[in-house]
Amino acid sequence: MSRYCSSFLLLLIAALLFSCKTAKLKDAVEREERGEYYDAAQIYRKVYGKTSSKKTYLRGSIAFHLAECFQKVNNPARSLSGYTNAIRYKYDDSTAVLHQAQMMHKLGRYADAIKQYKAFLAIVPNNQLALNGISGCEAAPGWKKNPSRYVVKKMDKMNSREGEFSPMLYGSEYDQLYITSSRKDATGDEKSPITGVKNNDFFLIKQDEKKQWLKPAVIESGINTEFDEGSGSFSPDGSQMYYTYCPEDPEATRTAEIRVSARSGAEWGAGTKVEIFKDTLMMAAHPAVGPDGYLYFVSDRMGGYGGKDIWRIPVSDIGLSAPENLGPEINTAGDEMFPYMRADTTLYFSSDGHPGMGGLDIFKAAENKGRWRVENMKAPVNSMGDDFGITFAGNKESGFFSSNRNDGRGADHIYSFELPGIYVYVEGWVLNRDEEEIAGATVRIVGKDGTNQRIFARGDGTYSMEVVPGMEYVMMASAPEHLNQKQTLTVPNEEKNETHYIDFYLPSISKPVVIENIFYDFNKATLRPESKEALQETITMLEDNPNVTIELSAHTDRIGSDAYNESLSQRRAQSVVDYLIQGGIAADRLEAKGYGKSVPKTVTKNIAEKYDFLPEGQVLDAAFIETLEPVQQAIADQINRRTEFRVLSTSYRLM
Repeated sequence: MSRYCSSFLLLLIAALLFSCKTAKLKDAVEREERGEYYDAAQIYRKVYGKTSSKKTYLRGSIAFHLAECFQKVNNPARSLSGYTNAIRYKYDDSTAVLHQAQMMHKLGRYADAIKQYKAFLAIVPNNQLALNGISGCEAAPGWKKNPSRYVVKKMDKMNSREGEFSPMLYGSEYDQLYITSSRKDATGDEKSPITGVKNNDFFLIKQDEKKQWLKPAVIESGINTEFDEGSGSFSPDGSQMYYTYCPEDPEATRTAEIRVSARSGAEWGAGTKVEIFKDTLMMAAHPAVGPDGYLYFVSDRMGGYGGKDIWRIPVSDIGLSAPENLGPEINTAGDEMFPYMRADTTLYFSSDGHPGMGGLDIFKAAENKGRWRVENMKAPVNSMGDDFGITFAGNKESGFFSSNRNDGRGADHIYSFELPGIYVYVEGWVLNRDEEEIAGATVRIVGKDGTNQRIFARGDGTYSMEVVPGMEYVMMASAPEHLNQKQTLTVPNEEKNETHYIDFYLPSISKPVVIENIFYDFNKATLRPESKEALQETITMLEDNPNVTIELSAHTDRIGSDAYNESLSQRRAQSVVDYLIQGGIAADRLEAKGYGKSVPKTVTKNIAEKYDFLPEGQVLDAAFIETLEPVQQAIADQINRRTEFRVLSTSYRLM
């Protein structure tokens, strides 16, 4: 499939080739010079088959030019065969080695391509195309293995057997799609000697009332002719279409030009040439009207960096000033084509000169202070085939592009792409310390980005909120008649859907709360090291509630005398208070109280669910415990041996 037409003259073919008297060979050369690559390739194939293998250089020359023509009509397999034969017959042109590597690259034979790129570097050291080719071959397997999050789909309803490319969205709702296609409904019946298929026309695809895309429809207007036209771009107000037009003349060399069509009502008028260059034979193609007032386009004019380059000119200066080359950050010795400017002034284009996966890859370039930062869009947007002609639905990360991936004939087709949103949430429970729902609980979340939201917990105590990757948050849970609890959340800056879980267990203001996991040495008041985590949580709780004063109480089991247990529990309570004071809590906010065995624990719902032999609401006094089995008695005694805190006031003020 041809995506541009060209008037590139051949490099001088070796004298031996021109000395051949075969009329067919002369005809092939002339057709190649005119850019009729498909017809030229068919003739070269026949001549090559009839040329004696003893005529080594002639056979190598024909193979090389056969390969060049197949490369132009996008048949990398046959092109590779031609370059391989040219090298085998010792054709004296080192570019055969480079092009052989490029065809291997395009066919996904990365290891073989690297080998041939290195062989070319041995002949032409530091060649940037070869160096970039190696970089692309080395990176491509990793890009395929770890693709970006874009979802790419082939749009079967939009595609035909013949091929279509350069989709371009149109309309304020982006509900119309113009494509370029050589399908059977294109104007005319003749096949192009350049491509071997019909010339391209514009086709229009609309959406129905359900926002579903319909099949492509012929555009019955003067914009389509018997010649090749396509790759459209619209002015910001939608009143003009700039596009590529490729006339044909068997008697003279013609080249691609840019035309502009004006919209009148619902139809596009016949296009008129945009006189970018004074030289009428200078190629200009693939126009892209940018929101910055520039017309971006492709040309192989002198002053570039090799192959086809991307240029630009203010729309208002067309015909008045010379175009500007976008420079070496964008342009290479290869081909840079199909520019597209988004509303955010980011440039998208395709290139086979930058490191890529093979053939044309789509690149994204952002300009900052006159310099471009170029980024390969990687798999699955890019493939080892040609990927080009991207269009976005405004600011959405979705749209269409064209590619010949997985098509044995090299035909281009329309693909959609979409970057799914990243959904990251924080969710959890807001419960009391007995793991029961709390009426009226809320969670306030404050982020470094200025986020400040209050979320109401549901009836079952759950809450949920969307958060931003890479952001840090402070979260505070609150509820009537309960103390606040604060937690922090740092969301990893990763491109993946994820849910973070943070639960809050709020202490009650009106009843004692057990401090779990406080341990003392046997028959002593000395705190054991494993109590540190629970004590630090208590310090944090008091810091989160600076207006609260509490009583720290310690309780023992039923074993031993009242006096001994009261003394031991008082010393243990004081040990906890001393630790909290050392941790920065004001002494006048704390009161130590040892209750010994005088206040046995009442079984809560949570305890009853954990131990089915303990009824909810039962007081674990000596009389009840003595009715239990020995193992059950040990559990009940352990429950009674506890450290608790109770809120004394909520009006403390630091003096």
